[in-house]
Amino acid sequence: MLKLSATVDAILKEKGSALWHVAPRQTVYDAVVMMAEKGVGALLVVSEGKLVGVLSERDYARKVILKGKSSATTFVEEIMSSPVIYVTPRHRVDECMEIMTKQRIRHLPVMEGERLLGIVSIGDLVRSALSEQEETIQHLHNYITAKYPT
Repeated sequence: MLKLSATVDAILKEKGSALWHVAPRQTVYDAVVMMAEKGVGALLVVSEGKLVGVLSERDYARKVILKGKSSATTFVEEIMSSPVIYVTPRHRVDECMEIMTKQRIRHLPVMEGERLLGIVSIGDLVRSALSEQEETIQHLHNYITAKYPT
């Protein structure tokens, strides 16, 4: 497997660390409205300052829509993914992709101890991987064409 050296910390620095979250006892409807307003595919579920779950569009589709439940009367805690699978700022992009693939998830909260720092999506990881590969290709091209600085 290709090793990608970029870290989650670098991704968070580039994208920012805006955190959108809901409480476990909020309705799924309120959560879906927030996802739409913020243009995100997942929200963190925080209770008393602690991360307790992740709510994704996939959770909504599979656990509300397909089961015929009402988003107005279903609480976030009923459908959120928990326990939370997370990474640290030191995880590399390739490690995160492997976790996402094995766990079949698309979002990873970033934690430093008990402190929530941000969240990375599969899209963030793919953008980072493509950028790193493009940079490598450019360096190799410059080397081959003798434009590489000595």
